[in-house]
Formats: sequence, C-alpha cells, structure tokens
Amino acid sequence: MLYWAAIFFVIALIAALFGFGGIASASAGIAQLLFVVFLALFVVTLIVRALRS
Repeated sequence: MLYWAAIFFVIALIAALFGFGGIASASAGIAQLLFVVFLALFVVTLIVRALRS
C-alpha cells in the first residue's frame, strides 16, 4: 500500500510539473488517503502484536 501511495505521489509531481492541476490534485489526494490507511493498518498491527506477546 505504501508503494501505491508513492506511485500516486510521483504521478502528482509529474502532473504538477506539466501543469495538469486537476490530475495532480486528484493524485495527491489518493496518495494521502493510501498513506493514512497504511498508517492506520500499521498501528493496528503493532497493537495486535503487542497484545499477543
């Protein structure tokens, strides 16, 4: 998931470089959403592992 967030971030950077504001904004939003989901899943995984040990 972090990989896909990085991909969308790169797409956003390239689109912004060429002046495609709408595509850059959408890609940045998707990258942000994927990163937040990744962080949430990571924290949940850490908590579950701590409780099992």
